[in-house]
Amino acid sequence: MTEAQQTPEWPRPYWQPGSGEDALLQFFVFGKFDPQELVIPARRYGSHGLPGGVDLKRFQNLELRKWEGYPLSGTLGEIMRDEAPEAYEQARIAPEVLVVHGQLKDSPSLDYLRDTLGVLAALLDIGGRVVLDPQIMGLLDAAAWRERYLVQGGAPPRNHVLILRSDEPDSDRSWVHTRGMRKFGRPDLSFRRIPAHELDRAGALCEKLVEMQALGTRFAAGQALEVEGMQQSLVAQPGGSLDDPEFNNRHVEFRWPF
Repeated sequence: MTEAQQTPEWPRPYWQPGSGEDALLQFFVFGKFDPQELVIPARRYGSHGLPGGVDLKRFQNLELRKWEGYPLSGTLGEIMRDEAPEAYEQARIAPEVLVVHGQLKDSPSLDYLRDTLGVLAALLDIGGRVVLDPQIMGLLDAAAWRERYLVQGGAPPRNHVLILRSDEPDSDRSWVHTRGMRKFGRPDLSFRRIPAHELDRAGALCEKLVEMQALGTRFAAGQALEVEGMQQSLVAQPGGSLDDPEFNNRHVEFRWPF
């Protein structure tokens, strides 16, 4: 049996071919590594190494700061400094940064993500101190990253996605949406005009749809979504673009029906 024919270790039971969407992975690992050669013990985490299409590049932190997209600067840097000041300081003073980045064709398994996470875990064993995931605006020190992602049986898709709530303008209703679904080659989710008494339901529904999409589900334009306890269905409205700053991705919107 060839590698391509092997049974996926993280299958996507709802996957269907033909979407044309790519998965995007991007992580920054700050730390101090062997000055000669990186020997990455990824197999101790069940990883086969970085999948095809995903690269690892090594930079001096001072040099990377000259890059226009340096992740510890600008708005993202301010968010990281406010929400994780200790991890931010560790990242700021780290001498080196390893950048893991790549795009992959939509796949019937999530083995590519599992293998990449195994490499990240291994990098924390050989000098990594902080991992930044810009897609979810998350900056975690080594201990926090391991607690979140090195879960027995695999971290659930919810751990890879950020769910946000904000007030709708000129309204007493809320907007709930996600960031991070590009890791799975799927649009992010947006729920508009949610009344206060429905926020718990909306949050639970959002988590469920995150998992369904991560495992391969797609929502077509006009598709009705029946929700237990609601008389009216939610209707899917795909839209947006990859450069939308609210999502850094396309999205599927659902408007609360009352």
